Amino acid sequence: MTTTPLEIQLKTLPSSPGVYQYYDKKGKILYVGKAKNLKKRVSSYFNKKHDSHRIGVMVKKIHEIKHIVVNSETDALLLENNLIKKYQPRFNVMLKDDKTYPWICIKKERFPRVFMTRRVIKDGSEYYGPFTSVRTVKTLLGLIKELYKLRTCNYDLSEEKIQHGKYKVCLEYHLGNCQGPCEGYQTEQDYNNNIEHIRQIVKGNFKDSLYKFKDQMKAHAEKMEFEDAQRIKEKVDILERYQVKSTVVNPKINNVDVFSILSDESYGYVNFLQLSHGSIIRSHTIEMKKKLDETDEELLELAITEIRQRFDSKSPEIYVPFKVDAGENVKVTIPKLGDKKAIVDLSLRNAKYFRQERFKQMKIVDPDRHVNRLMAQMKKDLRLNEEPRHIECFDNSNIQGTNPVAACVVFKNGKPSKKDYRKFNIKTVEGPDDFASMEEVVFRRYRRLLNEEEPLPQLIIIDGGKGQLSSAVKALDDLGLRGKIAIIGIAKRLEELFYPGDSIPLYLDKKSETLKVIQQLRNEAHRFGITFHRNKRSSAALGTELEQISGIGEKTAIELLKQFRSTKKIAKLSKKELADVIGNSKATLVYNHYHSIE
Repeated sequence: MTTTPLEIQLKTLPSSPGVYQYYDKKGKILYVGKAKNLKKRVSSYFNKKHDSHRIGVMVKKIHEIKHIVVNSETDALLLENNLIKKYQPRFNVMLKDDKTYPWICIKKERFPRVFMTRRVIKDGSEYYGPFTSVRTVKTLLGLIKELYKLRTCNYDLSEEKIQHGKYKVCLEYHLGNCQGPCEGYQTEQDYNNNIEHIRQIVKGNFKDSLYKFKDQMKAHAEKMEFEDAQRIKEKVDILERYQVKSTVVNPKINNVDVFSILSDESYGYVNFLQLSHGSIIRSHTIEMKKKLDETDEELLELAITEIRQRFDSKSPEIYVPFKVDAGENVKVTIPKLGDKKAIVDLSLRNAKYFRQERFKQMKIVDPDRHVNRLMAQMKKDLRLNEEPRHIECFDNSNIQGTNPVAACVVFKNGKPSKKDYRKFNIKTVEGPDDFASMEEVVFRRYRRLLNEEEPLPQLIIIDGGKGQLSSAVKALDDLGLRGKIAIIGIAKRLEELFYPGDSIPLYLDKKSETLKVIQQLRNEAHRFGITFHRNKRSSAALGTELEQISGIGEKTAIELLKQFRSTKKIAKLSKKELADVIGNSKATLVYNHYHSIE
């Protein structure tokens, strides 16, 4: 049955927080929603019968699904709010104005006040938010008040008025909540240093403030003021748990386009975010097929021109990860830290998710392209001379030194080829010796492939560190295969990849597809080997008592156990019942063993 584009989109959605958008056949937006888990939430629309007729009608009209990945549920809520206001989708409830959300304001004035407001006034003041919870704002302001003694009055504290003694300190000063800048008891520089710390707090950088809180807590404890110390500790705990990673940043970041790029051997993926007053109002990612091994700079410059024309963007400034030529009258900014850098990082994250979805779609729609891309990527990542279309992985199993066995699993084109799996009983090694056992099984495996003129793998993976790898390499040397087959070892603890003759391991990105394939091979070899070892150990334990009977071997013991399941049942059988399975002579031996008269 043919898979529809919509079904493919549903299968490849990420399980991350974000905002989803439904479109009809004409490209008109139907609905904007938020989700803690995009895949789970969106799929729920299509996997159940809806009580609401309106939802049923909407689902029938959905032709395309778009989404934007964000860092948290809070970000999703704020982004949903922005998009609904901008596009006013038919199936969304109309939202109230932004003033329903609280902001933290650092007032533009000498000795600035810091307070909560629901009104954003363009008077040069700094506004941070919007926040979705008043409680969060009050918690932050409470923490700020506890640490920094700020004024709450609305006096004009000009230098001239202070010098002329126009004001007198109020009750807040006497209560210890203010340091009296109105009478010159606190310098402007000292006050502004505190304001800078507050800026960092509302942006989520709590390091310096936490140190001061903890010092304050220790001071209370040393003075035996344990209630005050506990109160500060509770504030520290709240501050440490709270993280500000909002997609909505300082509203001064206005009318900006953000671009990022991710690329592999064949394709480039460029994400575009459009910001208005610190909020994302558009996200779009395109895939670009490389023709002449273009650089990321070349691809990004082409994409910026194409996307800005497509969306008729007139933004005077763009944020990008590296220097590009974006044409005249466009300011190019390469953020290194802070809010701007966080936005570029979020754009890159959306590009990564888009790429992952394309890979998943590729597996469904065009598996050959997926395999070709994966093989090319593995060749590059592992520094191989050819693509590893045929990979074999070896693992030893000997729990507590008993029944040593080994397993070899085979992957072809990145997928398990279970018919080619092989199990090995260790024959030439006595006792638990992983190195010697590895050498034996590798030698036996490839001697047989050579004798039978079967194709050899392009890559061998040894589950173990340098010792096991050296043993496997010795076996290849003895067979004259050294240098003809690539071989690496993977150490379990840190996922280090070792190469013969190289003491420095290779570390792959923990999320790379190459490492995931290697881990899958290693885990499959371990599973296959442990299963074989467990079965062998179980058979040995069950058959021990029967095999102690003179004249009864392993084969006879297994036949009886297959038929009667346990030695306890076998002991109660008549001679005829035994003879029906193993013949008269052996039945007599077993029967006499259990019924002998002492």
